[in-house]
Amino acid sequence: MRILVTGGAGFIGSHLVERLLGDGHSVVVADNFLTGQAANLDHLADRTDLRVFPQDMSQPLRSEIADDHFDRVYNLASPASPRGYSRYPIETLLVNSYGTHHTLELARLKGARFLQASTSEVYGDPLVHPQPETYWGNVNPNGPRACYDEGKRFAESLVMEYVRQRNVSARIVRIFNTYGPRSQPADGRVVPNFCTQAINGKPITIYGTGNQTRSFCYVDDLVNGLILLMET
Repeated sequence: MRILVTGGAGFIGSHLVERLLGDGHSVVVADNFLTGQAANLDHLADRTDLRVFPQDMSQPLRSEIADDHFDRVYNLASPASPRGYSRYPIETLLVNSYGTHHTLELARLKGARFLQASTSEVYGDPLVHPQPETYWGNVNPNGPRACYDEGKRFAESLVMEYVRQRNVSARIVRIFNTYGPRSQPADGRVVPNFCTQAINGKPITIYGTGNQTRSFCYVDDLVNGLILLMET
C-alpha cells in the first residue's frame, strides 16, 4: 500500500514509518521538523520506498503530496511533548485545526482510510480515574495546556464530522504516555526525565505526593496498536 504519515519524523512517527516499510509498504512522510527531527529517519535514507517532504500541514499541501495516491493516512503531525506545545502553542492549534482539515480532505479525495493521533490530554485534569471513553473530561479552555488539549479535542470533532458528513473511513486513538528509543531527553515527560536524571547521577524529581499514576506504553507496542486499529 501507499501510506502517508504526517509528523513522520517525530518520536512515534519515525517508529511507525520504520514498521510500515518493514511490512512492505511504500511510505511518504510529511513533516515541518518543528519538533520532529530528520535524524530520526537517517537510518532509512537509502530506502527507495520512502519519500520525505518538508511540509507544514497547516499550510496548503505541496503538489508532491496533493497529487499522490494514498491508501492509508496516519495523521501524527503536532507538537506532543509539554515543552513542544508550550514553546509552539499557536502552531499546535493550527496544525490540529487546519492541518487536520487538510489531511482529512486529502484522505477523502483519495479514498484513503484515515487515523487521527489524539491524546489522553483531551481529558484535561480528569475527575475520573481511570478514564473510560464515555468520560468527556475536565478541560480548561484557556489554561497553559489548552493549545494541546483543545487542539486535539477539535481535531477529534472534525474527524467525526468527516465520518458522519463525508463518509471518510476514520479512526481516532488517544495516546497516553509513550516511551522508548528516539524520545527526547528534555521533552518534559516523566520517563525521559527520570532516565536523564539517573544517567547524570541526579536525584529523581517526584512532583506532588508521588501517589499519582500514569498509563505507560512502549513505542513498539503503540505502533502495533496503531496499525491494528487502522486495519480493523
